[in-house]
Amino acid sequence: MTFRIEGFDLGRFVRDTLAEDLGEGLPGGGRDVTSESVIPAAARFSGVMDTRDAIVVAGLPIAAAFFRALDPEIEIEVLAEEGARVPAGTDLMRLSGKARAMLTAERSALNTVQHLSGIATMTHAYVDAMGDARCVLLDTRKTIPGLRHLEKYATRAGGAQNHRMGLWDAAMIKDNHVLVAGGVAEAVCRAREAGVATIICEVDRLDQIEPALEAGAHHLLLDNMDPATLREAVAVVAGRVPTEASGGIDLTTIAAKAATGVDYVSVGRLTQSAPAADIGLDFTPI
Repeated sequence: MTFRIEGFDLGRFVRDTLAEDLGEGLPGGGRDVTSESVIPAAARFSGVMDTRDAIVVAGLPIAAAFFRALDPEIEIEVLAEEGARVPAGTDLMRLSGKARAMLTAERSALNTVQHLSGIATMTHAYVDAMGDARCVLLDTRKTIPGLRHLEKYATRAGGAQNHRMGLWDAAMIKDNHVLVAGGVAEAVCRAREAGVATIICEVDRLDQIEPALEAGAHHLLLDNMDPATLREAVAVVAGRVPTEASGGIDLTTIAAKAATGVDYVSVGRLTQSAPAADIGLDFTPI
């Protein structure tokens, strides 16, 4: 099956990443000087990628694409499914092919799998921490520039749903929009009159809820509210639109906020602060 993420050009990502590492376009660039000088052109390697951490797997098809870009005849066996929870010591991929190509692609492949598996693993920890609450974990737009599609793919692998992909697919009215517009109702009305299909409005006080709803908001983001205030907010909304808790949420606070009756909990640190997974790749000459 072809690996595909909507809106993401895998071939371009691989080419651009390798070009950056090889220094294409720079004086003396365009080559892996270490592999070219140390490894014979005819040398072949076999290799095993494994994880030293317990992780949720994400990014293996992308890693494979790096190796295939430099050695189209490489033999690759992917040993773990995307989104699988695996213990430390699990083999993720076996490879066999041209040694130079494998060494040149190694860092780009590992960086990608380490980063995406780190995000997926943290995301799953947050899902687990929510307990039995009947709400959904959302990611945010707090992503590394240029990596949004990949990072949001990783949160899905970890059990979250994607919030807005960008500025284009929904209006999210936040405090600065409200400040300029002159109020919550005014901001929501302007978005509605502009024909925006989905209007998300941030409120940080209970008295902003009714004006936002009366003006036509489709979704309320309840910002930086403690659990008691969140319960009050959910009662005021009374199921008229989806509600989302946001702000001040970490592994120690998410359970209490998720249990307040909100439909969603959004966490920026899933993509903003996830540590890289400890994944390595060991080669053997063949």
